[in-house]
Amino acid sequence: MRFSLLFLRFTGAASARTATDLGDDMKTRRELLEEFVAADPNDSFSRYALALELEKERHEIEAIAQLQEVIARDPNYVPAYYHLGRVLMHMGQVEDARSVWHRGMDAASAPGDEKTRKEIQEALEALD
Repeated sequence: MRFSLLFLRFTGAASARTATDLGDDMKTRRELLEEFVAADPNDSFSRYALALELEKERHEIEAIAQLQEVIARDPNYVPAYYHLGRVLMHMGQVEDARSVWHRGMDAASAPGDEKTRKEIQEALEALD
């Protein structure tokens, strides 16, 4: 399992399937991420990665729930605000996206996350 975690985190794991060990047992990236979240529900990175995987699979409602959970558990995990707003926009929930992005701007100010703050600012400006 450790091999899978390292593989996912450091290579970007572009394929939908990843070896969990050197044997024939194959799990999807989503399955692995679900296992990581189950093993440590407070691991913001794993939950965030699961949300992005769900979004990629067009499971927007589930992605929204995971991103909201990241923010609830770790309000300073700034990239979650950007991606939550993006999914909400994709679903036509413009005002909800705007609200999330404004909260993200506040969160980005605290840790000094300028890159994500700039991305959120650009998303907000595109709404106006």
